[in-house]
Amino acid sequence: MYFIIVIPILVLLAWIIFRKRKIKPNLAANNLQPLHPPFISLLDTHIDYYHKLSPAEKKRFESQIAGFLEYVRIEGVGTEISDLDKVMVASAAVIPIFGLGEWEYGNLTNVILYPDTFDHEYQFEGNDRSIQGMVGSGYMNGQMILSRPSLEKGFSPMSGKENTAIHEFVHLVDKADGATDGVPEHLLAHEYAVPWLKLMHQEMHRIKEGHSDINPYALTNEAEFLAVAAEYFFEKPDQFKQKHPELYQQLAAIFRQKPATTSI
Repeated sequence: MYFIIVIPILVLLAWIIFRKRKIKPNLAANNLQPLHPPFISLLDTHIDYYHKLSPAEKKRFESQIAGFLEYVRIEGVGTEISDLDKVMVASAAVIPIFGLGEWEYGNLTNVILYPDTFDHEYQFEGNDRSIQGMVGSGYMNGQMILSRPSLEKGFSPMSGKENTAIHEFVHLVDKADGATDGVPEHLLAHEYAVPWLKLMHQEMHRIKEGHSDINPYALTNEAEFLAVAAEYFFEKPDQFKQKHPELYQQLAAIFRQKPATTSI
């Protein structure tokens, strides 16, 4: 009787674990999911990353946007959610994982937009409001909180090397192996983990000495370094490749894509 009970439980657990990473049938390469036409127009108008894709890649990007919007709920606190909000959030989610096949964020259920920055208690009124984005923990586990102005700035011509939403989604990619530590082990072969850490610490030293144009927030810890460097990698790939060729190659290997258009 013991084995009759235990075996089905083990099978169920295995199915749950596998399901988190398997390709959805309606997102398979030969059966792309259509995206609502007004959303495609918003992508074309506001998402520079989308502009650089080939026609076939654009269709796949649209399909992944549609899939993300099916399994993650986007809601507002003190603000109304627009179609553009949805497109920007979904784009920030898809950009880091676009080279990873039909990846799904198994550790995310909701994205919550606030009308402004917020504090560690998730309050957007009062003093000490300096947080632009955060992956929730504790009772907020499985949720991401974003400041709408920061979301919009990340996809504006004034974004520079920063995109808060992409930053937070990179944290989720990093966290998928169980630890938010700057080493996404599920994407980085074991033999490359040590060289990546060495390169990371070398660049952190350069930032500390004032010899790097990477945002000093990357000095916080290895997880923040990965997220900050990834923002730069996706927002200004040609500049990043020129100024940080080794880091560019490492991030290209981690995210399995090369967004730079230059050949240097």
